[in-house]
Amino acid sequence: MAASTSPADLSAALVLQPVAALDWLVILPAVWCIAIGALLMMIRHKGWLQPLIAVAALAVLVVLDAALLWHVAGSGPVTMVMGRWLPPFGIAFTADLTGALFALMSAVVAFAGAVAAIGDINASGRRYGFYPFLMLLMAGVSGAFLTGDVFNLYVWFEVLLISSFGLLVLGSEREQIDGAVKYGFLNLVATTLFLITTGYLYGIFGTLNMADIARKAPGLQTLAPLVTLTALYILAFSMKAAAFPLNFWLPASYHTPRIVVSALFAGLLTKVGIYGLIRICAMLFPAEREQLGLVLAVVAALTMLTGTLGALAQTDTRRLLGYLVISGIGAMLAGLALGGSDAIGGVIFYALHSMLVMTALYLAAGLAARLSGGFSLAGAGGLYRHHLLFTALSLMLFFAVSGLPPFSGFWPKVMLVKAAIDAGVSWLASILLLSGFLTMIATGRVFLLAYWRPVDAELAATPEPLDATALLPLMVLTALSVVIGLFPETLMNLAQQAASALSEPSAYLNSVFPAGGAP
Repeated sequence: MAASTSPADLSAALVLQPVAALDWLVILPAVWCIAIGALLMMIRHKGWLQPLIAVAALAVLVVLDAALLWHVAGSGPVTMVMGRWLPPFGIAFTADLTGALFALMSAVVAFAGAVAAIGDINASGRRYGFYPFLMLLMAGVSGAFLTGDVFNLYVWFEVLLISSFGLLVLGSEREQIDGAVKYGFLNLVATTLFLITTGYLYGIFGTLNMADIARKAPGLQTLAPLVTLTALYILAFSMKAAAFPLNFWLPASYHTPRIVVSALFAGLLTKVGIYGLIRICAMLFPAEREQLGLVLAVVAALTMLTGTLGALAQTDTRRLLGYLVISGIGAMLAGLALGGSDAIGGVIFYALHSMLVMTALYLAAGLAARLSGGFSLAGAGGLYRHHLLFTALSLMLFFAVSGLPPFSGFWPKVMLVKAAIDAGVSWLASILLLSGFLTMIATGRVFLLAYWRPVDAELAATPEPLDATALLPLMVLTALSVVIGLFPETLMNLAQQAASALSEPSAYLNSVFPAGGAP
């Protein structure tokens, strides 16, 4: 038989048209971070050059993510598939408003952390890889926020997890090794559960593409155990986000590394877990989330109370802040438990606020420790006498994390409380308000003891000036919190649009399957 000479029709399997220039923004954040991380590894012996390159690279990352957010806000979700294969066969990167917002805020936080690290990370820390680890951490974080594939979400989790191990043990002190063991063990358990559940997902759906799963899930609700699948994902991501009852690892480990590392962890890592929960609960399996709503609400309430009561019991500011991170996770879980566009919009807004403010609070705690000689509240005091600007910045951050106006924490708390009242779950609204009140007491106690309380002149430390690299990141992050609090409309509208797009993901699906279908 003669061989056919007709050309093969590749249009059913491959993308044939050239990629639009702006669409490359979808993958540039992760690629850029990996490339700069590799470069920093090659010049790791030139410690003086490392922070200059890293700070400049993270500034570029902020610009890239801002451009991506602008592109997505104007044109809708954008998809790029690796190897030109059409989805669901090719590995997809899909940026929507939710992913772009998270990616931009993470870049801002990382940039502030890199500037603060100039004064916090010594020559040994630079030589042993702080800045390469930071860039690879950001590659994992950016990839997790922008991937459109569940298995690759797991892969990017692994990238950021391995990088975080390196940052956590940097310095090799006994306390750091102890914290790394606790941090590593539970995160590895959560990652293993994530991988097993993803295998279960593939067995049910035959695909790992998020858009394809979202299309197929409604038709499988009576044919497959999707509630069990959703519960397993909630468990895995809740472990990573430090939700009750598996939150003990966070306050046991976040106080052990350098303070700038703790700041980055508080701002970024638990929020990746929250992002995973948003994807699973709001876009992929909303009906199953509704069935698990009461369980999520109870877990959220216990997480909030555990966090705030734990913070009240602490005398070490780093441990106290770790419990405040947990309390914020509980507030976000409350929004996920409620469901609906308004509540999910509150979750997104709260997550962005928490990334900003918790990073700033850890940086402020590091500066307070430098000025007072340690992190213990017992030996602190009198900071306002010599550092009025720093005291004012810290007080504004305490107000922000407590959810007081006119700062960034006020509006998402209002959105969540209103969503709870509208849903008829008044007890959850009460716990949201109670957690804010208890947070205000915990942070007020820190302010009274560490800043306002006078100290004996003979015991007072010699006043130390704060250089620009120490104060500037704190000033920028605090200013952003104030600006968001005073002018919340833009971010609130974006968060609500992002939530609506998750609840009705037709634009997301059309971005991945523009022809309306896939093989």
